[in-house]
Parts: sequence; C-alpha cells; structure tokens
Amino acid sequence: MKKAGILMPVASIPSRHGCGSFGKETYHFVDLAARAGFSIWQILPLNPLGYGNSPYQPYSSYAMDDIYISLDRLHELGLIRKAPSFNKKAKQIDYEAVRKFREPYLREAYANFKPDLNYSAFSYQEWVKNYSVFMALKKKNGMRCWLEWEDADEKNQPVTGNLILKPFEDEILFEVFKQYMLYLQWKDLKQYANDRGIEIMGDIPFYVGIDSADVWADRKSFLLDDDGRPIFIAGVPPDYFSATGQRWGNPIYDWDYMQENDFSFWVERISYTQRLFDIIRIDHFRAFDTYWKINAECPTAIDGVWVEAPGYQLFDTLFDKTEDLKIVAEDLGDLRAEVHQLRDHYSFPGMRVIQFAFLPDESDVHDKPLQLVYTGTHDNDTIFAWYREKSQAEKRKMRRYLRSEGYHTHSFMNDVLSYVMHTQAEMAVIPLADWLHLGHSARLNTPGTVGAPNWMWRLTSLSAFASKTKDIRSLLEEAGRIECEE
Repeated sequence: MKKAGILMPVASIPSRHGCGSFGKETYHFVDLAARAGFSIWQILPLNPLGYGNSPYQPYSSYAMDDIYISLDRLHELGLIRKAPSFNKKAKQIDYEAVRKFREPYLREAYANFKPDLNYSAFSYQEWVKNYSVFMALKKKNGMRCWLEWEDADEKNQPVTGNLILKPFEDEILFEVFKQYMLYLQWKDLKQYANDRGIEIMGDIPFYVGIDSADVWADRKSFLLDDDGRPIFIAGVPPDYFSATGQRWGNPIYDWDYMQENDFSFWVERISYTQRLFDIIRIDHFRAFDTYWKINAECPTAIDGVWVEAPGYQLFDTLFDKTEDLKIVAEDLGDLRAEVHQLRDHYSFPGMRVIQFAFLPDESDVHDKPLQLVYTGTHDNDTIFAWYREKSQAEKRKMRRYLRSEGYHTHSFMNDVLSYVMHTQAEMAVIPLADWLHLGHSARLNTPGTVGAPNWMWRLTSLSAFASKTKDIRSLLEEAGRIECEE
C-alpha cells in the first residue's frame, strides 16, 4: 500500500522550553500523526548544530544535540528540580538563550546521575569517546574551530595521543552523560512512534563539517593539508537557488583512502544511523556518483570540477555488511543520467518536489511509483507562500490543470494537497506547515544563506494540527494511503 508521511523537525514542535525536544509535546505530535493516518514521520538531522545553527554543518555525524533533551523527563527521573517554562510562546527558536537556560539543569542532572552497566557500555563506543573529548576541548577553547586551537596537543590528540585528559575528565563525562540521556529518550520516542504504526525517516548529510569530531579524529578520510585544513571543499555549481553556486565549506572525502579501508567510515556511520531510524534519507545523493570539488581558496562555488565517486563499490560494501537497509535518495536538481542509474540499481526511491515539477511536462512525478513526492522540503518556501508569489497567468494555468485532474474545491491549498496524495508515488510526504496552510514565516531554510531566520521556525501549539486530523485521515483513505475505517 502507498504510504503517507509528514515532515516536521523535532526542534519546531511546541515545548515548554523554547525548542522542541524528546518530551511530552512531541509524544502528543506522534499521537496526532497516528490519528491522522500517517505512517512516516520525516525529521531533519538530530546532530549537534554547528555554524549558523544548521543541522547540515554538525559537530558530529553520530552525536545528537543536547537541546533535544527533555527537561521534564529528567525531572520525572528525579534528576532535577522541575524547570519553569521558558520562551514557550516564542515563534522562533533563540538557540543561544535556550541553551543558556537549559545548561544549569543539565549539569544538575549530571551531578545526580548514578552510572550503571548500560551507561558504561554506551560510553565505551569509539564515537562517544571522540565526541566527548572533542566537545570538552571546544568549550575550553571558547567553542572555536579545532583548527584554531593554540595547544598543539589538544589540536592533535587523536593523531598523537599526547594530551593528558585528566584535567578535562569531568567535562568529558558531562558530554557522555548528555549523549546517553539523548539516546535513551530518543529510543523511547521512536518505539512509541513505531508502536503506533509510524516509521521514522531520519536525514543524514552527505558531508560532515570541518569543525566536527569526525574530521578531528579521522583526518585520513579527508583531503586535508598537514595542518588539517581542507585542500578542497564541497558545494554545488550555480543552480536554481544561487547564481554563484553554493560554497558549503565541508571537506572533501579521500575516496582512495576510504576504498583501501573497505569504506569503514561510511559503514560505521550508516550502521549506527540505522539503529536510530527506520528509513535513512541521504542528502545530496548525487555526490555518490559525482561531486563538485572546489579549491578551498576560491571565494565562490562557480569554479570547480565534477569528480566521479565510487558509489557502486560503496553501496555494494554497505549492503554486504548491513541488513534491512532502507535508503531514500535525495536526487533533486539537474543530474546526469548516471545518478539515476546508480539510484535505480539499488532500487532506492528518489524524490520529486511539486514546486519544481507541478505540470505534466515538467517531470515524471505523475506516473512513477518508486519515489517520494513532496509539496516542498526544508529548502523550499511553504507551498502557500510559493503559490502567492506566482503571476496571475501561472496561477490560472495551475488551477486549470488541477481542475482537469478532478480537483476543483476552489481552494488551491486543498486541491494541491489532495493532488500530491493521489499521485502514484510509493510515499507522499507533506510538511506540517503545508497541512496548516502557513505562509513564508514558516519557511525552514533558504539555501545559500546563513543565520536568521534559517532553522528558527517553531509552532507554539498543536491545536491547529489536532483540528485537521479527521480531514487529513479522510483524504489519506480516499487516496489509498491507509485502510478505510469500518
């Protein structure tokens, strides 16, 4: 049966403490999603937010951001006093203020926590040790990028092992504690969703950030100079979003080294991610075929070269070493045929976005089952704002097409949501902001830009969603995406 999904970042879900967490409000969101009939909940990366609060420039591709720890659940465990509400009605996330508010409660919980055998087993993982040391040293260095640390032993600890860690032990253990709490709270939330028939679609960036525990601890997997600085960086050439391309700044992988080591970096990363999510959406999938390689000295992404990547060898290795791997390929943009061949060789669902391909002559969104179709993703404006910006001629053309397909409620929003759900796509996912008919203020990110208001949108109440669950369920039943109730 075809499936229906809802896209909603955890951070954007209402909470008492200014940013969505793994707390009761998110459990309520899951209840509403199940009531509406959704079988997929797609989220954004949960990794520690880096530059610009972007989940695509994280400090680690394994760790989660401690901003998601539910303070109320820590209180229920008896680890902290009950925290008062903070920024509960704020329509945007003030990350700095939220972190400052939460910090004393997290330290109180750490002080009251009694380690057990499960905690010990968790803390023994290599990524946990690397990340915890990395973050303790980042704090000691004013959160500057590790390349700017003055102490050579701190900067090169993973390479030389010369640093005496005893002075940092308490801060390291504090980081371990937070990751353990995140893991426990997330596993409980995920199980709650699964028990209600909802799979979690996680999202992982193709690249990792230069200022990350991944690069700091595993420099041989990247093209870096002797000081650890990127020789080449990632991005994409000029496209729909930017006339000068997108210069992301992530270091480029050393694929030759990775092949020699049986792609252990990717095998370990995907294997761990598979423990957290039911489905893995890989952002920028096209880079497994060819990636845009920019000299680090270039100020824009205009000047670069396409380089082939060993995608088939990598995925053959992944499927040989992991079981029940479910991957969705983010394959948007102007791609060469080989990208689609790589995707189809492994039967990965691709993606189609209505905002890019609405009319029949624009793509095969209308008759291709093995794909995931959206109104828009985290990089698009809301469908309501997108429609409002169209010319009158474009609006008439779209409405005429919808009428020709049998959608004529005289509400473009209702018609386009119904249209997406009635496509032949195996999965249809619509952001909650679109279900609620929200405008530009609910846009999550504008590619090619950094900082506010990107990644800051949040809901202050789920009441509007609750009021729509019955109508959504009726639509999903009509579209054949859930069984009709007797």
